[in-house]
Amino acid sequence: MRKRDFLTGLTAFGLIPLTGCSTTEQPNRFSQKDDAGKIGDFNGIYGARTDGGYSLPAIDLKKVPKKFWRRQVNFPTSHPVGTVVVNTKTYFLHLVQENGKAMRYGVGLGRQGFEWSGDGVIQWKRKWPTWTPPDEMIARQPELEKWSSRNGGMPPGLSNPLGARALYIFQNGKDTLYRIHGSPEFWTIGKSVSSGCVRMINQDVIDLYDRVPNKSRLVVI
Repeated sequence: MRKRDFLTGLTAFGLIPLTGCSTTEQPNRFSQKDDAGKIGDFNGIYGARTDGGYSLPAIDLKKVPKKFWRRQVNFPTSHPVGTVVVNTKTYFLHLVQENGKAMRYGVGLGRQGFEWSGDGVIQWKRKWPTWTPPDEMIARQPELEKWSSRNGGMPPGLSNPLGARALYIFQNGKDTLYRIHGSPEFWTIGKSVSSGCVRMINQDVIDLYDRVPNKSRLVVI
């Protein structure tokens, strides 16, 4: 896959953060039937917590379909253990584990009508990352100039579009500008948004961050 095609596909699909991870929603394309599970069973997973000096609020799970709550599932696959698999049609991210299992997370993705598939590497990760909107976005939204790279970007925090963690994806040794990251807008999980990267509930991206080392393989299908 050519670099230009790779980046074009990511931009169209809404995975490159040039778009600023905005949240105009569109309905997803599959059944809304939920997996079994009760909110009480997941309160510990999605409860309020302090992380890196920031106070993460509890997630209102009534606004997130059960199927997108984090859980271990059966996941027979030819991908080796440790591979991160993002399925753009089901809005699931799977971390492949041993014995045919995977940790499954719900994600929010880019606009419908675009498809991309390919491999990458999680080159490096950041806790509570800084967000710097690109010049193209600032040209459209001049009020974002205060967060430009020239001004040091938007500091980490609860309102930062990259959330509590960001995983930076490379291909052939080069930054693709593709990020997997947290988001305070948990109600967008399982939905298409007008633009943005692969977004996760902050509590989930923290869990993924702790499980995935640098140089892990990423597959988008």
